[in-house]
Amino acid sequence: MAGERLSRKNIFRKIVLFLMILGPEIITGSVDNDAGGITTYSLAGAQYGYGLIWTLIPSFIVLVVIQEMNARMGIVTGKGLADLIRENAGIKITFLIFFGLLLSGIGNTTTEFAGVAGSMEIFGVSKYISVPIVGVLVWLLVVKGTYKTAERIFLIFSLSLLTYVVSAIMGKPEWHAIGLSLIHPKMEINTKSMALVIGLVGTTIAPWMQFYMQSSVIEKGLKMQNFNYTLIDIVVGCIATVVVAFFIMVACASTLFPRHIDINTAKDAALSLAPLAGNLASEVFAFGLFIASIFSATILPLATAFFVCEAFGFEAGLDKKWDEAKEFYILYTSLLVISAGIILIPNAPLIPISLWSQVLNGILLPVVLICMMLLINNKKIMGTYVNKKAANIIGWSAVVILIGLSAALLILPILNK
Repeated sequence: MAGERLSRKNIFRKIVLFLMILGPEIITGSVDNDAGGITTYSLAGAQYGYGLIWTLIPSFIVLVVIQEMNARMGIVTGKGLADLIRENAGIKITFLIFFGLLLSGIGNTTTEFAGVAGSMEIFGVSKYISVPIVGVLVWLLVVKGTYKTAERIFLIFSLSLLTYVVSAIMGKPEWHAIGLSLIHPKMEINTKSMALVIGLVGTTIAPWMQFYMQSSVIEKGLKMQNFNYTLIDIVVGCIATVVVAFFIMVACASTLFPRHIDINTAKDAALSLAPLAGNLASEVFAFGLFIASIFSATILPLATAFFVCEAFGFEAGLDKKWDEAKEFYILYTSLLVISAGIILIPNAPLIPISLWSQVLNGILLPVVLICMMLLINNKKIMGTYVNKKAANIIGWSAVVILIGLSAALLILPILNK
């Protein structure tokens, strides 16, 4: 009996410990399915049917490996990725990288507010009401809240993304055709398809994720002795990311693609679902877009403010007061104001901003990954926790493939002339 009680206590202690560690990757992965991501997945499903679903499998493998590296590097060094890049690459290279990431951050955050505006317009609410209200609420949560409070709210938001499973099932997908597309993947080779593949990779494995993940494990105070629990969090978060992406693509592939319905935004996808899968499917899709957009409108500018401040040596952190991290909060506020302001401009080019912010993510990603790979294999930085051979093979393969895709995007238009 005493042995059984001890065993139960150990199990209970492990569950409590895991729940305490739970968060960084599930939040990071969930934010990855933001308005820009939903738009990109919707376009892939609407334009190519089930044809590009296979891209989620290699993306998942690379995502797990990369996020594990981030968590390990953050726990071992106690420093953010931006800090490490500045210390080891120099200020000039750091400036160039982070200028590109800052532009990407503005584009991504603008896309989130476009998602807020578009989703609420489906429910009859003007963007001139929804965007300012959401902007103020998001600002209050970050500036006036604490990391623990924000993390709990973010985890609840993460669960809401499961609404896309409902939308996809209501679209009555052809599971046999989906299985075939995974076993025998096919892809048209042209500028449009290559840009979309880069966008899919860029939104599934976004550059900002690497910085936010590493900052999160530091902010949470995680230790290497509990790294197995962190690894579970990473795997669960990556699975959630890919599952949601899968069902968004399936929802649009099973309804819009067979009828050759063109869409430009996630809002278009939601509206187009109504006559095909019913008003409920449309409203569920729109609700998922709204929640995802609020969620990401909070995290993306936060991640951008984190890594820019780290890169240039300013204090950053949700548990710091305004006076302790003035630059961090001013940058965060500025990103919100600029991005929300762009959405409120009549006839703003939201579609190009959304699509090209995802493509820019895909182009910047190999640059960030090269920095990561060099850092995590540096024994002076990581000691005995440098990469194993398998992680290096996957990491460097991802870099080579992404550079190849980016080069193809530039070369194909020239060859097609």
